[in-house]
Amino acid sequence: MAIPVAVVVVPLGLLFLLSGLIVNLIQAACYLTIRPISKSIYRRINRVVAELLWLQLVWLVDWWAGVEIRLYADPETFKAMGKEHALVVCNHRSDIDWLVGWILAQRSGCLGSTLAVMKKSTKFLPVIGWSMWFTEYLFLERSWAKDEDTLKSGLQRLKDFPQPFWLALFVEGTRFTPAKLLAAQEYAASQGLPVPRNVLIPRTKGFVSAVNNMRSFVPAIYDVTVSIPKDKPSPTMLGILKGQPSLVHIHMKRRPMTELPETEEEIAQWCRDLFVSKDALLDKHLAHGTYGEEDYKPIGRPLKSLLVVVSWAALLTFAAVRFFRCSALLSTWKGVAFTTLALVLVTGCMRAFIVFSQAERSKTAKAAQARVKKA
Repeated sequence: MAIPVAVVVVPLGLLFLLSGLIVNLIQAACYLTIRPISKSIYRRINRVVAELLWLQLVWLVDWWAGVEIRLYADPETFKAMGKEHALVVCNHRSDIDWLVGWILAQRSGCLGSTLAVMKKSTKFLPVIGWSMWFTEYLFLERSWAKDEDTLKSGLQRLKDFPQPFWLALFVEGTRFTPAKLLAAQEYAASQGLPVPRNVLIPRTKGFVSAVNNMRSFVPAIYDVTVSIPKDKPSPTMLGILKGQPSLVHIHMKRRPMTELPETEEEIAQWCRDLFVSKDALLDKHLAHGTYGEEDYKPIGRPLKSLLVVVSWAALLTFAAVRFFRCSALLSTWKGVAFTTLALVLVTGCMRAFIVFSQAERSKTAKAAQARVKKA
């Protein structure tokens, strides 16, 4: 890691990890003491506590890097955002699509009750993965034989969720890369399917299960299409930490759950057709650089995330100064060595987080690249 980046990552990493550990401890205490008595009260408290951590990442995008999020939605969709349970079906366009979703949820007032279907390894990430586990994210192993029952039980647990939630489902199953797109195009051509140009082929089993298990208590699907203007860099976690600005366009369309068919095969075909429509929509965006200015909805850059970060920074700085004064930790070689080790661990954790977020480092990306090279 370059020295200028490390200079930024270490203080931001310290802030995130220390505050995150405090958040995790509060979540654990509430999970052990309040949840056995009232799951509803636990969820309401956890919503507020989780936001104290997640708003720091929102701050990174909004205030540190200055990434602009432009939302395009019709009036009906815009009015419903944050006021109802929703299954969010999104294409995977960048390394931080999940974080872009958090920003939209924060603008809609439901950041703390935003959920997602994630790969199992995510829950082992220090601080952020643990926080997701306490918030009831659904973690899968990418093996349907193992995941079918896990997904069904996880979805059924959401029936009595006390506040409006968004459950994000990335049905492409992996993050978008040029190598994966080429592999998807070759597969589509061999199977006689529509050949995608901007999306991958959806994996429909999880979507079908989600619809069948949530139809009775989730009124709508939010069809979300993410794109990056071709003259702007694709946002990455490393780029955000460097303060690199970018621009993300999001098209959102509310689709009532009542519009979906009944049988599993018809639901799967509805999902495949949805991604064909997304592909065409992305073609339009590539041609015009917009989803239609008449649907543009300014969502601003609220002060809440900035206030949370400033408050955490002031609290932890005060605590650190008092600690070092009382302990005289830096006055001995052992203390200096311990402090240095702690900083190295923070840097290592942040590096692992950055690498974990990179699409090109994923196993599926490497497999796709290997197939392309062989061809």
